[in-house]
Amino acid sequence: MIEFFQTYKLELFYALSIIGGVILLRFLTNILHQWMLNKKLKKYPDETPKAVNWVKRILNALWLVLGFMALCSLFVDEEKYGNLREDFKLILYLGVVAVITIVGAASTNMWFKSSIKRKVAHAEDPTSYKFLSYVAVIGIYFTGILFGLLAFPSLKGVAQTALGGAGVIALIAGVASQEALANLVGGIFIISFKPFRVGDIIKVTDTMVGTVTDITLRHTIIRSFENKMIVIPNSIINKEKLVNYDLGELKICERIEFHITYESNLDLAKQIMQEECEKHPLILDNRSSVDKSNGKPMVRTGLISINESSLTVRAWTWAKNFDDAFNMRCDLLESVKKHFDKEGVELAYPHRTLIFKNKEEVKS
Repeated sequence: MIEFFQTYKLELFYALSIIGGVILLRFLTNILHQWMLNKKLKKYPDETPKAVNWVKRILNALWLVLGFMALCSLFVDEEKYGNLREDFKLILYLGVVAVITIVGAASTNMWFKSSIKRKVAHAEDPTSYKFLSYVAVIGIYFTGILFGLLAFPSLKGVAQTALGGAGVIALIAGVASQEALANLVGGIFIISFKPFRVGDIIKVTDTMVGTVTDITLRHTIIRSFENKMIVIPNSIINKEKLVNYDLGELKICERIEFHITYESNLDLAKQIMQEECEKHPLILDNRSSVDKSNGKPMVRTGLISINESSLTVRAWTWAKNFDDAFNMRCDLLESVKKHFDKEGVELAYPHRTLIFKNKEEVKS
């Protein structure tokens, strides 16, 4: 036994050094992970620290693999030792690139989130920052993948071409589909021309109405009033004619309409609608000073059409924003209907006259 230790003393010392080094590196990695975890949770308590956890896993796995390869070098001949050393360098390079890429992307993302919070706190538009954060993070990951490809001789030419500058566009155009490129260009157009921003209430179709919560490289996300997330590709939303309730002036003219019968008192119906609208707490007085001095009413009512079996009466009301207009409309439809019932104003409904002929008359 003593002779064995004396013969392989250097090898045993080398092996123990490697094992000790791996244990020490894993211990330091865990300490660094805990420190970064506490720091991130203190600054962003509501977010899951995925990047920090991934860095810990990659580093711990890297130390184990490198330690195992270093131990294997004791049992291989000189010819295989050279190959093992090259593999050792390759794995170390890939591990370092992976860690730098993840840390760089996470740091960039954190910076953008802090900037977005400051924008929101100062009531500024954060749409551009949200979109640019996706571009920056994807760009960092893309660059990291290209640097990883540089380690492989067969893929080195592709990576160098892409990193050359113009090759990035050529590579994306060659790999990505036409639809993906259309969505990307659509997202850039939305950010550049700003038909809507994050936080705006927009209406794309009658079933797609809600608040814009995010604009990514591929799609725009709208939270509907039923609290459902509607995901619309940027290429589609760029083609649609949409209504932005928060672009320009926020006040809205809400039209309240009722179809009454010919027998109903038209003047009474207009009076009831005007009274109910003017006493609503969310009504906005949109009259100018000249209109007020001329005694113009706050709510205008009028007969807008004579139909086959009904009269359409409309009241024009104003609210300060979309939410108030929606709530006011619901309240007024109910209150005016109840007032109509009380005063005997009848709402029209479809009529159809059926004539039954005698069979004998049909034969003759």
